Amino acid sequence: MNRVSIIGLGMSYQDLTDQHLTIISQSDVLMGGVRHLSLFPDFAGEKIEISNNLKEVVAFILKHQAFRKITVVASGDPLFYGIGGYLSQKIGRDKITVYPNVSTVAAAFGRLGESWQDAELISLHGRKLTPVHLERIRNCRKAAVLTDGTRTPAWFQSKLSQAGIHGFVICVLEKIGQKDENITWITGDDLCKRDFQDPNIVLLLRKEKDTKNSIKETKINIGMPEALFQHEKGLITKPEVRAVSLSKLKLMSDHILWDLGAGSGSISIEAHFFIKTGQIIAVEKNLKRIKDIEANKGKFKVDILKIVHAELPGGLENLAVPDRVFIGGGGKNLPELIERSASFMKKGGRMVVNTVLLGNVSSVLEKLEKLNFNTDIVQIQVSCGHPMPWNLMLKSQNPVFIISGEKK
Repeated sequence: MNRVSIIGLGMSYQDLTDQHLTIISQSDVLMGGVRHLSLFPDFAGEKIEISNNLKEVVAFILKHQAFRKITVVASGDPLFYGIGGYLSQKIGRDKITVYPNVSTVAAAFGRLGESWQDAELISLHGRKLTPVHLERIRNCRKAAVLTDGTRTPAWFQSKLSQAGIHGFVICVLEKIGQKDENITWITGDDLCKRDFQDPNIVLLLRKEKDTKNSIKETKINIGMPEALFQHEKGLITKPEVRAVSLSKLKLMSDHILWDLGAGSGSISIEAHFFIKTGQIIAVEKNLKRIKDIEANKGKFKVDILKIVHAELPGGLENLAVPDRVFIGGGGKNLPELIERSASFMKKGGRMVVNTVLLGNVSSVLEKLEKLNFNTDIVQIQVSCGHPMPWNLMLKSQNPVFIISGEKK
């Protein structure tokens, strides 16, 4: 069976090698976008345009590749947000041969003479801008962003501004490799007044004076002092309890965490120390505390934190399915809240419940075991140093029961 050749064009026809041109000339079928196919006016075989017909393209290849030599040409590097990855999945890695070329990102950084091994790479070409993207950009020194006709450079800059992300010099590179290639450096709000030719790519380079400060501003530690959070007096998980509770949750980077009865959102904020590409959802019924969570989210720049105003155990049905659930405030409805939130959890998920009430200990354990959870409990009583006129004494805080369960 013939293997399908997928050839990257780089930035222009001039980036093709003799090997690439030989493969194309010996093919029976040449597939690609309109602009790509126009580069080969003398091709003697059949030309098939690729646009929004990817299913038909795959069907054609599967039907004809046994007895016809098929070549697909694509912009840049076909495996960098390109058709190469799609065809690899649909046709099979063993049925294709990819010939990579210079990617748009490599060419863009090359134009500036700037290294890019430490850059964040994001494509908005037909894709949404997510809180995870904003989080990555907020803490990086360099970024490359591929845009499209809807998510334009100006649109992208407005989203950065809305998220409070500043401190970058912006460079827009239009139509790299073509005769009308153009490079524009942007400062301030100039970009919002400009339109750029397609295709284009946006490079973000951190201003030297802002590098240290921007990263320092968003640094989160486990067990941070209460004074760092905006909160209603007394309604915040104590630092030491917070640290143990987070350890019991066993958080991973891609987890989805529900923080139910979130209060000030301190658990949600510190969970971001672990969760980078997932989502953190804080649910709270009190509007004043909602404002506290919003303030803390803004202060610590936790873009992946979603705040939900709801009275528990309601308001959970439309949330992303959780890997982890933390319940810091359940009130009289605690058993019902545990049962309802457990019904949404993934298998193998973990739930951690904090309570100071003795009556809740047995009811929480019984409910979790009835719901087929493996359970564990620890009790923490912390004594903190308190200054005296000539020395130091310890003052004890209320004991807290931390009950954890893992869904079988």
